[in-house]
Amino acid sequence: MMNFIPTAIPEVILIEPKVHSDNRGFFYESYQRPLFARHGIAADFVQDNHVRSGRGVVRALHFQRPPYTQAKLVRAIRGSVFDVVVDLRRGSAYYGKHVGVTLSAENRHMLYVPEGFAHGYCSLDDSEVLYKVTNVYSREHDGGILWNDPALGIAWPVLDVPYGVAEKDRKLPRLADLERIL
Repeated sequence: MMNFIPTAIPEVILIEPKVHSDNRGFFYESYQRPLFARHGIAADFVQDNHVRSGRGVVRALHFQRPPYTQAKLVRAIRGSVFDVVVDLRRGSAYYGKHVGVTLSAENRHMLYVPEGFAHGYCSLDDSEVLYKVTNVYSREHDGGILWNDPALGIAWPVLDVPYGVAEKDRKLPRLADLERIL
């Protein structure tokens, strides 16, 4: 079984799998459609993504515009990441609010990110992240908000290395600017 734990934004769900370990190693189910559906996650995942990042790399805060919006199921399979989602749903009581959790190969936690959220993470060490998405990537519908926008109030981890942020991500709009262009 798995534990499905609503976060401060109830639609964003932290998932703790039941891990079976013995002297040979471990086994756990990372996804089972009927079980997830019973817990309110009836997503139809169509693509898996695998990302490797060095310590301090920030991959954030991305989303896809309609009709290519994506829900995600995110987990770290090597190392650890500080994973963040920001609610971008107009009219939501949580609009502009965020949730941040640590996902690691050690804790094996997963995070369900519904459509309508920006998503990103900071690699706390050399890491590999797998995530399922409910729609294919479309470059024309790619969007994002500035990862360190002060209005978001995200407490990114303090590391002993400089953040590694893609040039594309350094040029993303702040939330207030995004509101004007969406």
